[in-house]
Amino acid sequence: MSGGHTLAAFDTELAALRSAIDRMGELVERQVGLALDSLAGPDAEIAGEVLKGDAEIDRLEMEVEAMTVRLLALRQPMAKDLREIVAALKIASNLERMGDFAGSVAKRAVTLATLPVAPPVASLVRMGRMVQAMIGDMRRAYTEQDADLAASVRDCDGEVDAAYTALFREFLTYMMETPAQITGCTHLLFAAKSIERIGDHATNVAENISFLVKGRLPSDERRKEDLSSYAVAPPRDGA
Repeated sequence: MSGGHTLAAFDTELAALRSAIDRMGELVERQVGLALDSLAGPDAEIAGEVLKGDAEIDRLEMEVEAMTVRLLALRQPMAKDLREIVAALKIASNLERMGDFAGSVAKRAVTLATLPVAPPVASLVRMGRMVQAMIGDMRRAYTEQDADLAASVRDCDGEVDAAYTALFREFLTYMMETPAQITGCTHLLFAAKSIERIGDHATNVAENISFLVKGRLPSDERRKEDLSSYAVAPPRDGA
């Protein structure tokens, strides 16, 4: 690339790409917050807002894809500029999946709102707020290109996994003790898994921010604390 005009145009296009990613992150954070509110009710009306909002996230992902293809084809970027474009494409894909999982949570809330007795959701909402906080920090790490903050987001993934495992065990116990709540708790378990997956994708974004800033992905293994596959229901008294 040569010439001030060409460089200025490239900078403008990169700024538009960053803006689209930031807008996607803003919408995803809102979607997750609304999905958690819809569970806490449960509130089918709020859940409907989440489901309607997913289309804008999908549209922005396609916009980001188009911008990245154009930048790669016409600008032939190198070094950090190239990393930023590649990272944006991966980040947009993860954000879109986060929006999908927020929609999955909202669908469970719609069903829960029809049940005669709502199952306990406090522990699940607490876990969800942990993930929502990760998304807020993830957005700030991207905007400020802060690799240290991105690393702290990545470290939170293990805490979310541990919370999910504890929640899984809690609901197994509750369903054994209160069989009438099996339907509601089953839907909550599916919602909990969707929230845990949102945390996974936020961690993916954090790793891509590290790649953008430092030129490499984190070398250490992620801390994984999801032991729900090994969870068993405790024996009932007298069994």
